[in-house]
Parts: sequence; C-alpha cells; structure tokens
Amino acid sequence: MGNSVETVSDIIGLYSLNVAMAIVIFVVGKWLAKKVANLLTTMIRKNPKFDETLINFFDDIIYYVLVVVVVLTALEQLGVESTSFLAILGAAGLAVGLALKDSLSNFASGVMIIFFKPFKIGDFVSAGGVSGTITEVHLFNTEFTTPDNQRVLVPNGAITAGSITNVNAHPKRRVDLLIGVGYGDNLKIVKDLITKIIESNDKVLKDEAITIAVSELGDSSVNFVVRVWVNTPDFWAVKWALIEDIKNTFDKEGISIPFPQRDVHIINEKN
Repeated sequence: MGNSVETVSDIIGLYSLNVAMAIVIFVVGKWLAKKVANLLTTMIRKNPKFDETLINFFDDIIYYVLVVVVVLTALEQLGVESTSFLAILGAAGLAVGLALKDSLSNFASGVMIIFFKPFKIGDFVSAGGVSGTITEVHLFNTEFTTPDNQRVLVPNGAITAGSITNVNAHPKRRVDLLIGVGYGDNLKIVKDLITKIIESNDKVLKDEAITIAVSELGDSSVNFVVRVWVNTPDFWAVKWALIEDIKNTFDKEGISIPFPQRDVHIINEKN
C-alpha cells in the first residue's frame, strides 16, 4: 500500500513538473516569438523594396508560425507527440475547416490585399462600411483610424467582398462645386468673380483645366458648375476655402444666392 502511494505521488510530481515546464515553455516561447518576429521585420524594413503594409503582414505570419512551434514544443513536454497531434488535426480537418471558415476566408482576403495592394498604410479608404486612415494590415483584419480618432478593426473578408474607395490612390483630385445665383444677376460678372477667387488660391493647380460654366437653369437659380484640380492632401482645405470666399465675395459685390422659398397668398372672399 505504501509503495502504491509513493508511486502515485511520484507520478503526480513528475506530471506536475512537466505541466510547469510546458507552461514556462509556452510563456517564454511566446515572448521570444514576438521578439524574433520584431527583429526579423526590423531587418526587412531596411529594404526599400518592402512597403509598411507588407512588412506588418510578414510580422504577423512570422509570429504565428513561431507560436505554433512553441505550442508543439510545450505539448511534447506533456508527452503529446507533435506527429500524433498533427495527425489528429488532419483527421479532424473537415470539422476544423468548418469551424475556422470565416478566419480562413479573412486570411485569404488578407493575402489578396497584400499582393493586389488596393491601398497602403496611411491611405484614407472607404471599405467594409468604414471610412478612415489605414494604420495596420493584419492576417485576419485591417485597422482603420476614423476622422474622429476611433480605432476600427474590419475583417479582411468584409473589405474584399465589396467596393474599395482609396482617396489617396492618385496624387491629384478634382474639387467640384455647384454655385447658384439669382436670375437677375449678370452671369459674366459672376464668372469673373469666381475666376479671380480661384486664381487667388495658391493651392489650386493652375496647369490643370479649370471649369466655370452654367450647368442648368434651376427653379430658383442659375447654377454654375466649378471644377478645379488640387493635390490630394489639399482637397478639403481648398474646397472649404473656395466656398467661403465665394460667399463673402458675392455678399460684397451684391450677387444674390437664392434659396428655396414659398409665397403664400391670402385671398379674402366677400360673401
């Protein structure tokens, strides 16, 4: 009886030691995996051929591959052979595939994003129902920072499943404005005033075509279409400045800007 108790105690002690060693291997190994991944990506980053989007993606791949190695090593410490473990995973491949269907789809979409490059880190993009600046591209999701500084993670599958609008895809962008003036205003004077406003804005690209034309005769106004080209980073600054300058100039020069209104006529009927 005493020998049996000692044997059980020895087994428990040995197994406890193996469990403790497995935990140490996992914790330390995971930490080392992150350090090694960071070191390798730092070396890759020195090569100008690789952009930041690709580097971050490689960082994730290297890290997760090393984590798998760490997990297999920890399991071997518990007496689970890696070949047996992989065989079990292979036998359960269908079930695992179904369980990880969405994750695998997001991974495949991440690979597509990396190789087809619809955007890069720093671009302002609308995709997957979110608009913001791309800050990170990971294995399974992409990180956006919205204009009001929110961090949004969008599954890669949701991004590639729909349309992608990349504001920074081209170095130049066109500003379109629709300006309405009264029917009683002199159209030539209006056109000259808008031309002067555009020429005074140093961020408007003067070597590109500038359009100032009457586009339609509306219900209550004569509508001008104004189109100018700017460098993409200057888009909003130029658009807001032109709108403000046009309003101030029209007020100063007595040019009316009509707005929808309704006249009510009251008729008194005498019996």
